[in-house]
Order: sequence, then structure tokens, then C-alpha cells
Amino acid sequence: MKLKSSLFLVLIVIAFVCKGQDKFEKYFENKTLRIDYLMGGDAKSQTVFLKELKEEPHWGGSTVNLIDKFGYGTFCFKLYDVESNELIYSKGFNSLFQEWQTTAEAKEMKRAFYQVNVMPFPKKTARFVLESRKWDGTMEKIWEYKIDPTNYFIIRDKPIPVPFTKVMGKGSTEESVDIAFIAEGYTTKEIDKFKADVKRVAGYLMDVPPFNKYAKRFNIYALESVSEESGTDVPGENIYKNTAVNTTFYTFDVPRYLTTFDIKALHDICANVPYDQIYVLINTDRYGGGGFYNYYSSCSADNELTYEVSSHEFGHGFAGLADEYYNSKVAYDGFYNLEIEPWEPNITTMVDFDSKWKDMLDESTPVPTPRTPAFQKTIGVYEGGGYSAKGIYSPVQDCKMKSNKEKHFCPVCQRAIEQMILYHIGE
Repeated sequence: MKLKSSLFLVLIVIAFVCKGQDKFEKYFENKTLRIDYLMGGDAKSQTVFLKELKEEPHWGGSTVNLIDKFGYGTFCFKLYDVESNELIYSKGFNSLFQEWQTTAEAKEMKRAFYQVNVMPFPKKTARFVLESRKWDGTMEKIWEYKIDPTNYFIIRDKPIPVPFTKVMGKGSTEESVDIAFIAEGYTTKEIDKFKADVKRVAGYLMDVPPFNKYAKRFNIYALESVSEESGTDVPGENIYKNTAVNTTFYTFDVPRYLTTFDIKALHDICANVPYDQIYVLINTDRYGGGGFYNYYSSCSADNELTYEVSSHEFGHGFAGLADEYYNSKVAYDGFYNLEIEPWEPNITTMVDFDSKWKDMLDESTPVPTPRTPAFQKTIGVYEGGGYSAKGIYSPVQDCKMKSNKEKHFCPVCQRAIEQMILYHIGE
């Protein structure tokens, strides 16, 4: 009886996968449509300005899981088939613009940020809908654009060639997580160092559970984007370097925050390979990095804490994990609305805790859970997280998403990461 049940489950999975692939073949070509736009505004407003549409030669995503099932991200884009009005693709994401909106500067002026969304190339006319999460947690449409895939104004030139090496992985693109590592601040003479750094940092990622369990399902590409100068900008010390994707410390005037606003350059470089995730590896030994859900991740290549930081930032970029610390300097003011449940899987305001890790708690664990030695290794509900000491709760007393003291993700974060891996590889 057990054998028959197992066979039945296998047949169900196979049928589901075939159905997903049929849908992909019905609506999409196996290449990428890229939509570039500017997202501008201030703390209370946002406007979208179309820049261009491009056809790119590779599709790095799943051909089975086409509709976002997580509901993560401050933004989401959806693609509808015009003829049937069927939702055929969707994806949530974060951006630097959304973070900037919570800074003091955004209360005084308007700014615009470059944004890129990629999706499989539609065979027929489609409707692109961009949504933004409001303060009350609901999503609202902020822009819509009809896409005719035969439009000759869709740019179809070949990507500017960037040499690359596949340093890890032998799986098919549609059944793997494809990470494009971009060289930043590496001169021509330092490209061999970059390739060695990618192998090392990718090894750091794959060493951390649950990534280690699925290491064979990751394809790692090292894109050799050469910089004129070595290193990166440090504005607080008047250091400026001419580099491939214009990274900088002091993002939003936080010294350790190491990011780039040059999203166009990132995607121009990555167009040479199939990719799910972008990782900017920066040739510096200073402590720093950044990570944004389905946007990109970044970190210093040579800091003594690169092992810890690399996977922390990828936790943001890949799985949408929130920061669990609450006593470090950040640029944000009132980042979370305490009256609604945050979308991130590893923090809660207790408004809808049933949707989070309540099922992982032991019945004897008090809620809220005191931060005392007696519960040091216990999954609980500890006040403090999401940049706030009050009103936001996290699953454990310390986690990779809280501090560099903890080498591994907590069980709640691990579960969220594993769910995301399975989604990407089509299982």
C-alpha cells in the first residue's frame, strides 16, 4: 500500500510539472523580455516613467513555477495575456527607491531610481501591471503598459559581450538557481583574483544550511566586468573610483551600506548568461554589503566577515528575509507599520502570527518569549527585530539575520530559504 501511495504522489508531481511546462510553451519563448523604467517620487508619492524594452537571449527562471506564490516584496509585477486576461507570470521584489522613501531626505525632495524587471518573452500581446504595497499592507496598481512582442521598438541588439566562467553547477537552467556574480572594482590584472573570489564566496554560500543541501542545484557564473580602478567609492573619506557598476559605501549616509544605484549596468552585464539572482562582488576588504529581494545582493570580497555577510545579504536578496537586529544605526524612519503583519517570513507584529512560524513553536514556549538564557536555543517570539526594539518580534535570540556572531540561519529562516529554492528549481 505504501509503495502505491508513493507512486501516486510521483505521478501527481510529474503531471503538475508537465502542466507548468505546457503553459510556458503556450505563452512564452525561451528568452527574456526586459522592461527598464524610472521610479521616482518622495516619501508620499511615486511615479513611473518608461525607459525601454529589450529582448535578451537567455531565460534563467523556472519554466514550471510562473506565478509568485509567496506574496513577498514591496513591489510586484504581473503579466497578463491580453486575449484571455489570464495571469501568466508574476514576481515580487524590493528596490532602493522603496528604502529611500523611508529616509529623512525623502521628506524634503524628490528623486528617481532606475529599475529593471525581467520575465520570459511573451509570444502574444501582454499587459504589464506594476503594483506597490501601501502602508496598510495592500497592493495597488501604480502603472500599466501593453506589450506587443512584435513591436520593432523593442530593442533586439546583442548584449555587450562580457567574458564569463561557469565556476559551479552542471544542472539545467530551468531546474537550477542561477546566480550571476558581477566583478566590481577589479581591474584587468585582477580578473584571476575575481574568479578565485567567486569560487570562495559561492563556497561560503553553499556551506550554510539549507543551501548546502541543494548545492548541486545552483549554477554560479563569474562575469568578468573590468573596472578602470581597483576598489569602490567611500564618499565619507573622499575616495572615488571608476568602476564597472559604480558601487559605493555610505548609501543613505550609512558607512557600512555598500550598494549600487546603477541597475542598468547590472542587467546589461548579466544579459550574457541565464540568471535568477544577481550578486555584486566588490573588491575591497572594508566591511559592508546590501541585499534586496529579487533586485540584487552585494558584499565585500575580502573582509574578515565576508563569510557571514555574504549569506546574510543573500538571505535578503534571494528569500526576502528581514533584518532581525534592532539596535544598529540605519537610515530608515518608521520602516514598518506595527498595525499590520509584515510580509517577510522571519519577523512578526503578532497581527497575524498564524501565517508565520507559529506551527514551529513548542506548546510549552511562552509567547512573547523572554530573552533569557533558559530560552537561548528555543524557537520563540522574541521582541526586537526589523530595526525596532518594540512591537516587532523575531524567532530566536540570535540568527544570521541579526548578527555576525551566528554562523547559520535559524530554523525559521532555513525553512523560508528552502521553500524558495524548491520554487526556483521547479519542485
